Amino acid sequence: MNVTAINTPNLTVDSHGRTLAYRSLGAGHPIVLCARFRGTMDVWDPAFLDALAAQGFQVITFDYSGIGQSSGEKSMHPATLAADANDLIVALGLENVVISGWSLGGMAAQIAIAMYPERISHAVLIGTTPPGPNVKPAEQLFFDTATIPDYTLEHETILFFEPAAPASVAAARRSVERIAQRKEGRSPPVPLAWAAENLGRGPKSPLFPADAVLEALKATAIPILHVGGDHDIIFPVENWYALNGQLPTTQLLTFPAAGHGPHHQHPQAVADYIASFVATTSKTR
Repeated sequence: MNVTAINTPNLTVDSHGRTLAYRSLGAGHPIVLCARFRGTMDVWDPAFLDALAAQGFQVITFDYSGIGQSSGEKSMHPATLAADANDLIVALGLENVVISGWSLGGMAAQIAIAMYPERISHAVLIGTTPPGPNVKPAEQLFFDTATIPDYTLEHETILFFEPAAPASVAAARRSVERIAQRKEGRSPPVPLAWAAENLGRGPKSPLFPADAVLEALKATAIPILHVGGDHDIIFPVENWYALNGQLPTTQLLTFPAAGHGPHHQHPQAVADYIASFVATTSKTR
C-alpha cells in the first residue's frame, strides 16, 4: 500500500504522564507541525503534507494534550502547546527539527524557538502573528465564524481563503474535499464550547502579548520563514512587515488573493518554498 497523508497510521508515545498521538509521513529532515485553533491532526491538507514528504521531509503531525487522540489536560495557551511539541520531539529522539505551526500553532512554534532552541534547526510559521504591538487588528468576522459548530465550505472559505477571489474560492473547495478523504482513525473534534471560551468574542490587542518571545526572535540564530496571505482576517500579515529590520533571520512570503491558510490554497508551492528555505539557510552559531 502506498502510504500517504490520507492513510498514514496513528501512532502514540508516552511522555510526562500522558500519551501524545501523532502521525509520521516520509523520511528525511523532520518537520513537526503544530495545529491551528480547533485543530487536530486532521485539519491539515493532505496535499500539503504529501508535498512536504516528497521534498524529503519526515512530516510529523500530532494532537495537543487532552485534544483529539492525546491524553492529558487540554489547554489553548501557546506555551503549553509549545511544551507538547517539545515533549514529542524529545520522546521521538528527533534532532535538527523544523518546528512549524499554523495560526495558534505558529504562536506555539515561536515560543519553542525561545524556550527549546537546542533541537530546532529552522522555523516555518504559517498564517500567524508576531509577538508584541500590532499595526493592524484582527477582524470581527473571524471570531463570529470560528465558533460556528460545524464548518461548511462557505465558513472554511471565509476563515482560511479569500472569498473575493474566484481562484481562492475554487481552491477552498478542492482543499476541503482533500481533507475529507481520510475516513479511518480520525481524531475527535475539539470541544466547541471550551474552544470558544478560550478564543473570546472579539479582537485583542496585542494579538500575542509576549515581549520576551519578541526579544528572542530579534536575537535568535534560527532561520525563520513566515508564509502568509495578503488578506488574513485574524493575523494580518502587515504586522510582520512592521518588524522589517528587527528580525535578522526572518523571511516573509506573502501570497496575493489569499487568506489565513495559504498552504491549503497553494500546497505544492508552499512545500517547495519550505524545502528551498531549509536547503539554503542554516542556524548560525
